Amino acid sequence: MSLTLAALVDRLGGRLLGDPDWVVAGLAPLQSAGPQQISFLSHPKYQNQLAASQAGCVIVAPAFEAMVSQGRSAIVTDDPYLYFARLTRLWKLTQQTVKGPRLHPTSVIDPDAWVAEDAVVGPLCVVERGARVGSGSVLKSRVTLSEGCSVGERCILHSGVVVGADGFGFALHQGQWEKIEQLGAVRIGNDVEIGANTCIDRGALDDTVIENGVKLDNLIQIGHNVHIGAHTAMAGCVGVAGSARIGAHCTVGGGAVVLGHLTLADHVHISAASVVTRSILQPGQYTGMFPLDTNSSWEKNAASLKQLSRLRDRIKALETDIQNNKEL
Repeated sequence: MSLTLAALVDRLGGRLLGDPDWVVAGLAPLQSAGPQQISFLSHPKYQNQLAASQAGCVIVAPAFEAMVSQGRSAIVTDDPYLYFARLTRLWKLTQQTVKGPRLHPTSVIDPDAWVAEDAVVGPLCVVERGARVGSGSVLKSRVTLSEGCSVGERCILHSGVVVGADGFGFALHQGQWEKIEQLGAVRIGNDVEIGANTCIDRGALDDTVIENGVKLDNLIQIGHNVHIGAHTAMAGCVGVAGSARIGAHCTVGGGAVVLGHLTLADHVHISAASVVTRSILQPGQYTGMFPLDTNSSWEKNAASLKQLSRLRDRIKALETDIQNNKEL
């Protein structure tokens, strides 16, 4: 199925400059796009690439409309990046090949599980007893949805996702660990996307909860009884320890860690590789990492950091002495 610029603008909006019958042959970045492909400019720092690009059509903001060269089509819109995101979804719909079976024959679905009539369960998936998969949701290959766990509507779970494995709960007794049975489940809302090989543990007593619109990257660990608010996004290799509560519209950068039983307010943004060791109750950007340096400099700085508490005590003592001398 071909996609013309006229059809594109009819579906997604925007103001078209150029030939409405021009057929989109593909989508590509500015620097590699060819004459039959469409690209986009979303940030002023890439405007030099626009002049050199061979793209046949470019999606631009009104501020860059004048930079579009003669003979090239353009779609003018207030948010080119959002427009391009929607175009990728439209493009995929136009390029879809024949679909495979809705429930792959190698998948294992317990008779007591419930899968919506339009949900897709891919190869080698396991949907255990009492689990639920909502309308329009897709489980890619090798997804495990454990007993009693639920996935809402229009969700995507990528290959290797495990939802509802036991949380890491053990009691120490006389030098040995005794297992605490994990009796809760995992509840995933609507429009959630979970990246490959991400694991979400079931709750110990209450459920682990992933609210609507949450986006989780690959290789993320979500501990038991964690609650993640709506439309929060986490990049790859994030770890969230048990019973942490993450607010709505938060972002957590790749490799960051949130310790257990902490609370992050709505609209909190954690930089990559940070370790969150205390609750954050005010919105904002937070960073907690030690800057990269040569090893010798890093060792010197690390040694200095160890002395900070002692240095603080000495400064306090000096301040007290100065104050006392002033009073004499």
